[in-house]
Amino acid sequence: MKNTALTDIHIKAGAKIVPFAGYNMPVQYAGINAEHDTVRKSVGVFDVSHMGEFILKGEHAIDLIQKVSSNDATKLYDGKVQYSCLPNEDGGIVDDLLVYRIDEKTYMLVVNASNIDKDWAWISKYNTWGVDMKNISDRTSLLAIQGPKAAEALQSLTDIDLPSMEYYTFKKGTFAGIDNVVVSATGYTGAGGFEVYFDNDHAEHIWNAIFEAGKPFGIQPIGLGARDTLRLEMGFCLYGNDIDDTTSPLEAGLGWVTKFTKDFVNADALQAQKTQGVSQKLVGFEMIDRGIPRHDYAIVDTEGNTIGKVTSGTQSPSLQKAIGMGYVKNEFAKEGTEIYISIRDNKVRAKVVKPPFYK
Repeated sequence: MKNTALTDIHIKAGAKIVPFAGYNMPVQYAGINAEHDTVRKSVGVFDVSHMGEFILKGEHAIDLIQKVSSNDATKLYDGKVQYSCLPNEDGGIVDDLLVYRIDEKTYMLVVNASNIDKDWAWISKYNTWGVDMKNISDRTSLLAIQGPKAAEALQSLTDIDLPSMEYYTFKKGTFAGIDNVVVSATGYTGAGGFEVYFDNDHAEHIWNAIFEAGKPFGIQPIGLGARDTLRLEMGFCLYGNDIDDTTSPLEAGLGWVTKFTKDFVNADALQAQKTQGVSQKLVGFEMIDRGIPRHDYAIVDTEGNTIGKVTSGTQSPSLQKAIGMGYVKNEFAKEGTEIYISIRDNKVRAKVVKPPFYK
């Protein structure tokens, strides 16, 4: 197992450490519900340094990105971020990722921790242009400072005007006295906030500075457990659960990042799928009866026939009700449709709703 530059700090803070994507990661400190609440109402800090970062540089960096990703990266401008995915050749998804345009010839790709090697090999395979690629994952730390008070809590640390930053933009500047820090108005919680990228050497200094500056705002460290409940309340996909090598972006509701105005890997097959329609769709659902849906539980119809499966599920801390996402046959995907989750051989009633669950 790898450690992040902050693992020792998490252990000292009393975090429960679990193996995740090859790293020792904090899953919770005070408890998932309390941490979830902190992010929704004030501000919390996640160490997500296990994520992967690649720098692509050169005249043809954009050509390579256009080829391997489904979204149209030519729409980016300096300081803009885009959500996208890497389609595979079989109709599934290699990974979902963020694309950062640093300048016309320089881009940063942020990929999921469990897919770093796979993504690197995949992108390299299509690099017929000789684009200069650097994997900076092992030397890059990433903190997500999330919640409605994030801008206030961090503003004293930087000359970047945080409240004026638009969603999905980033700036490079001085942060906690360290130069060349990337501050990005992004996150995986739906609570607002920032993600901050910097060299591992500065990790402890920046962590301590954030907590000092955030003290008046009740800032707390937050584990991956609350990250999962927060993202699920927003209906954000988690790679390995809701999307993977076998699920198509169109089935997963990612048609909005699949642009057929350009040529990309497997575009023709996905275009045909769009024309013909998909046979299953990823939907959100709320439990009507008592019961918590879990990953891989069967979704069934009135007669008990399997019509799909749960990909993510939890008891929502904000809504105080059980929610989930899963793939169902197309005819059961309409909002308001009653479905059943098979929990310990019992059919438990649920209904299809449109995410986000938390408004």
